[in-house]
Amino acid sequence: MDCKVIERRLVRLWPFAPRRTRGNGALGAILEIPENGAKDLEKICTEWFSILLVQVRNHPPSVFKASPCLVISFDETPDYWYWNAVRKYTDSEELLEDALQRGAIVLRSESSFGVVGACAAISWNNDDNSSWELISWRDESRIGTQRILSSESVLELEKAHPQTFLNRDPTKGKGMIAPRTPCPVLYGIRGSTYTAVERAHRWLQSREDVERSHSFAIHRTNQLSDDHIESSTTGTVISLPEETKGGHANISVFSSGSALKIVAFSEGGPVNRLLRSLIPGDRITWSGLLSPDGSIHLEKIKLDFATARIVGRPLCCSRTMRSSGRGQGIRCLSCGRIESRSWQCIDFETTMSFSIGEWIEPSPSNRRHLSRPLSHGLPGTN
Repeated sequence: MDCKVIERRLVRLWPFAPRRTRGNGALGAILEIPENGAKDLEKICTEWFSILLVQVRNHPPSVFKASPCLVISFDETPDYWYWNAVRKYTDSEELLEDALQRGAIVLRSESSFGVVGACAAISWNNDDNSSWELISWRDESRIGTQRILSSESVLELEKAHPQTFLNRDPTKGKGMIAPRTPCPVLYGIRGSTYTAVERAHRWLQSREDVERSHSFAIHRTNQLSDDHIESSTTGTVISLPEETKGGHANISVFSSGSALKIVAFSEGGPVNRLLRSLIPGDRITWSGLLSPDGSIHLEKIKLDFATARIVGRPLCCSRTMRSSGRGQGIRCLSCGRIESRSWQCIDFETTMSFSIGEWIEPSPSNRRHLSRPLSHGLPGTN
């Protein structure tokens, strides 16, 4: 059958999905087929999916049993399929029933779990926040061996192709385009246009220090879109930071009439450091994801207003003045001189390497696929 691929899609899903895959994503495509080609397409897809099921059954088991699914729709699909899958838990059985009632063709294994990603991939309506990713695959004979992809090639990739991004993490000096698992993917290149990632791929493939790829495909993707987060929120800090095992920290904030728990993981780096510096009375704005336990996992944060902090007592008679008791100021133990307590705002830019009003985010290698980097602006600010 003469079939043309109009667009391939790679859609990342809700980060807290209980049965998420390692990449937590789904693939989709928009096809152009002959006017009377619907039956032929269904036949081709059914045959291909039957082969896929056999291959999946022969793979060693993982934490969850694989649940592949292929959804075909010849009509427009509802956008809530996508938004539910990217922002919250979606019941696969309910979605399966909805898809079948709308006339979609659903090919699946014994379970229905895969229908969530499949429906999300075909119902996503891309916008200005979408980006592109080229995925390059290895020759089957090389799967499981060490990838040939020099650090110099990744470093020069950024310079030679500025419309690509997140190729490496400069804070850790490591590349980010190659997986670290024995999977079929050689590398993935993210960029702002279809042409940019294709040119970058061909440039890499022209080098002697890069492994030859077997094949590649270019996908429009919701990565870097912040679609998993509805909006940023502002509130007032009402507790001192509490540290938990592993260097993680949390605080309580008051926002829109409710007390909320905000968590910053140690991997968040500067986000974690800023949260640890907060005290009651500080006002902050944050972007984060509501987790199943009710806490908010921070992805970005900024300090809007810093309440006054005592930064030290003055010297008198070559000694530090001491507190005289609640409301009584401070006193020199040598001469008896009394002074008011000294308060001032910490110079955050000097002591913490950030400014009041400045958004803070984790290093590139510690962000979610869906998180929009500050270098790309907040959603809607393109």
